[in-house]
Amino acid sequence: MSDKTDKTEQQQRLGVFKTYKLYVGGKFPRSESGRVYEVTDAKGKWLANAPQSSRKDARDAVVAARKAFGGWSGATAYNRGQILYRVAEMLEGRKSQFVHEVADAEGLSKSRAADQVEATIDRWVWYAGWTDKIAQVVGGGNPVAGPYFNLSSPEPTGVVAVLAPQESSFLGLVSVLAPVIATGNTAIVIASERSPLPALSLGEVLATSDLPGGVVNVLSGRTAEIAAPLAAHQDVNAIDLAGADDVLAKELEIAAADNLKRVLRPQPVDDWSATPGIDRMTAFLETKTVWHPTGSLGASGSSY
Repeated sequence: MSDKTDKTEQQQRLGVFKTYKLYVGGKFPRSESGRVYEVTDAKGKWLANAPQSSRKDARDAVVAARKAFGGWSGATAYNRGQILYRVAEMLEGRKSQFVHEVADAEGLSKSRAADQVEATIDRWVWYAGWTDKIAQVVGGGNPVAGPYFNLSSPEPTGVVAVLAPQESSFLGLVSVLAPVIATGNTAIVIASERSPLPALSLGEVLATSDLPGGVVNVLSGRTAEIAAPLAAHQDVNAIDLAGADDVLAKELEIAAADNLKRVLRPQPVDDWSATPGIDRMTAFLETKTVWHPTGSLGASGSSY
């Protein structure tokens, strides 16, 4: 009798569907508007309802990113590298989940999706290693005619809005996000409109790593609707248009010109798994140059 009861209970059990939420300021709010939209796989099968962010959600994300900027940009480069590496560790532990989500999102086989996820984890590690090295590459001492030290050092631009690539829901996303935060900026990410689930799950990984709340904020919904207020926002310092088409990119670039935002225009990428170089890190760095008198040395009064 008990065996029959157990089998009946197993047959009647309903699975628990995952509720995807935004990631803003280290928390998981639903969209302020209460809206959601259906996300389907490559064959049109329903996967989940994703929150459809509003302009208010975008403004909230800017506030969170600005609040986090001081602490994150002021952290040592070594500390930022350790935190990024911790994110890679967390991704490694949840690899099977992301393989499933990427396979559904991009219509890939499990083996190809696994390759994408592993490349994504490796990409996090790659940028983690760059945090305390980029200053040596783009900064340095400058030769000047006079008794002065002249030193140039890179500093983060500030709050960066990132339009994630539409076609590469996870590897492309990390390839545009990681360089922004590796160099001390904070980010507002607009996930791929068609395939936002890996990005929303990434928010769960970031929340359980050592990354301070607000350093990365993840929004999902209609890319054009969310990007417009971010491009015009006076407290957003830069915008990466990787996930915008030509028409939207032009509109956002015009809006961004109002407060002289740095704009990284869309660039065709044939293979997101290729070594990315340092261009996306230097795109959101400012150079500070300091002059300081050398003074005199020794009893003879000689100087440098």
